[in-house]
This record gives sequence, structure tokens and C-alpha cells, in this order.
Amino acid sequence: MSQDQVEPLTDEGWYGEDVATFGDRLAAARDAAGLKQGELAKRLGIKRSTLSNWEGDLSEPRANRLSMMAGLLNVSVGWLLTGDGDGVEMPGDEETADTDLLAIVQEIRVIRSRMKNDLEKLARLEKALRNKV
Repeated sequence: MSQDQVEPLTDEGWYGEDVATFGDRLAAARDAAGLKQGELAKRLGIKRSTLSNWEGDLSEPRANRLSMMAGLLNVSVGWLLTGDGDGVEMPGDEETADTDLLAIVQEIRVIRSRMKNDLEKLARLEKALRNKV
């Protein structure tokens, strides 16, 4: 599967490595624990906006917060990061999400992936430029 293609969301692959992101797993674990963003943020000693950024895959926590978060949510650090290990169960037989919404989510993930790659390239180019100057 190329970088621009994303596997469709299915019940079987809801938390699959190539489907769910760190933010998706964090939000699912928080929901499963019955916590609101503000409640978990307070327990972690962070701002709600910081947690929102983590769930939106706009930023990532440091190792100490990640470990604390995994303990509070009763999941493994490995599961939060990769989807492997002890985590929350896949949602039950809920009504299937609208196909158009799934397509939008998939397109957002493709764009996010491209942006991440482009930012990494930009950082390497800026570093090379600083070294030349």
C-alpha cells in the first residue's frame, strides 16, 4: 500500500497499526475509562488543550507523561504507541459509521501523513542550509 493510500476503517481493523493513530488509541482509552478530556488532563497535570492536541495527533507526549497516562488508563505504553499489547477492546456492534465520514477521515489521515513527511524533509533541508552557512 502506498503512502497516499489508507486502508478502509473496518470493525476488524479498528485499532490496526495502519488504521488507528496514537491519538485515536488515546481517545478510545480515555473514553473506555469514562474520563472527559478535562478530567484526564487534570490528573496528568497538563492543559486540556495539550491533551486535545495529543488526541488530534498534532503533538505527542514526553515519555514520563506517556507512562503516567498508560497507568491511569489501564493500557500498555506499547498499545498507545503502536496498537500492540494491552489496550481497550474494539467497540461492540454499534451502527456502522457513514461511508462519507469514513472517506473524510481517511483523507485527513493521508494529508496528515504527507504533512509529517514534508515537515521532516523541511527540517533536514534547514539543517543542511544552516551547516552550509
